[in-house]
Amino acid sequence: MTIFDQRGQTVTYQYNFGAVDDVAGLLGELRKLQGGLQQAVEAQAVTGEPAVEARYNLDKAVLEAEKPAPDKKKIGDYLTTARTAIEGVAAASGLVVAITKAAELVEKLFQ
Repeated sequence: MTIFDQRGQTVTYQYNFGAVDDVAGLLGELRKLQGGLQQAVEAQAVTGEPAVEARYNLDKAVLEAEKPAPDKKKIGDYLTTARTAIEGVAAASGLVVAITKAAELVEKLFQ
């Protein structure tokens, strides 16, 4: 039996964009991103204007995705702006990667 000592490690959300094949799945992953960002803000890993900008744009992406006929360009733009806001924050690198994958998924789902 293998034992791993994980004391002192921070567990974050796991994003599974590969399994998403519809808008409902995308929406679920976007909500996880919101939760991950909130955790980063609470841990003060993302603060100030980058936190506000990223949160605002993730919220807007979710609101747009919830619409009966979501606008692919708007969702992509919101995700790009959220990613750009936190790109320089080393502690948020996992979120940056996840937001990038979400934006790529938007392109596939809304062709």
